[in-house]
Amino acid sequence: MKAMMTAVLAMGLAVPATAETLKASHQFPGGKGDARDEMVQMIAREVAAADVDLEIRVYPGESLYKAKEQWGALEKGQLDITSFPLDYASGRVPQFSITLMPGLVRNHERAARLNDSPFMEEMYELIEANGAMVLADAWLAGGFVSKKNCITGPDSIKGQVSRAAGPAFEQMLVGAGASISSMPSSEIYTGMQTGVLDGASTSSGSLVSYRLQEQAKCVTIPGENALWFMYEPVLISKGTWEKLSPEQQQALTEAGQKAEDWFAEQAPKLDAEMEQVFKDAGVEIASMSPEDYEAWMKIAEETTFANFAKDVEGGQELLDAARAVE
Repeated sequence: MKAMMTAVLAMGLAVPATAETLKASHQFPGGKGDARDEMVQMIAREVAAADVDLEIRVYPGESLYKAKEQWGALEKGQLDITSFPLDYASGRVPQFSITLMPGLVRNHERAARLNDSPFMEEMYELIEANGAMVLADAWLAGGFVSKKNCITGPDSIKGQVSRAAGPAFEQMLVGAGASISSMPSSEIYTGMQTGVLDGASTSSGSLVSYRLQEQAKCVTIPGENALWFMYEPVLISKGTWEKLSPEQQQALTEAGQKAEDWFAEQAPKLDAEMEQVFKDAGVEIASMSPEDYEAWMKIAEETTFANFAKDVEGGQELLDAARAVE
């Protein structure tokens, strides 16, 4: 799965461990079919079945840490495992914002190709250098919801207050004339309900898990021209990893690969499920045309991409590596 994990296992750097309980935290609803929660639960079940004196206790729904507190806790070793939208940590590691870059992924097939590319090897190295390691990759497509009108071309979001998940998307939306209210996906429902937000962009999984069909007039589905793709891997604290025995590391590696393979099959289904849920709720369904997509990308090039290349160390090189993936 991950070359760096294989290397650590081969080198035998870990010290033997006795029975151990790891804490796994994430922001997503538990026990309600959220695929990200299921990835973590699957890893916990697989590790338990491996019988390597290792238990993973899962704390879903921000019950242990708030959404944006998880990276700091992971980095310090206070938290062991998380399913985490990596862009949430871009305030600490600006390079992470490339994992929610408008239009960079576009579809699930390209997301799969990115996972096996030199670009992702660079991302794994960055993640490890900042105190964590990847157990399982996960890319989620997403769309837009609005209480006012369907979000298609850039003109359709002018004057709206929107949530955009991270700085890369925020810069593009501001360039199109939107105002921004930043918050994790777990707070979008309340934001729309109270009028703080007119709309938001988030993943298909979150659109359903957080019941945003109850607040939306229109949803823009990912379709073939998805602007919104976000990397939300399952991460383990590097400090935790290095304390585990080789057998425990192997069990986690195998469990992570199983969860990653399962999620890769689920990700396109999340889009179809989301569309059906919103349709059943009477919400208008829209999608972006190729012309809409290109209009957005023109704004993104002038704002998001230009700023990332200029302001982030190694930004242009990361963009070049991602764009080199066909």
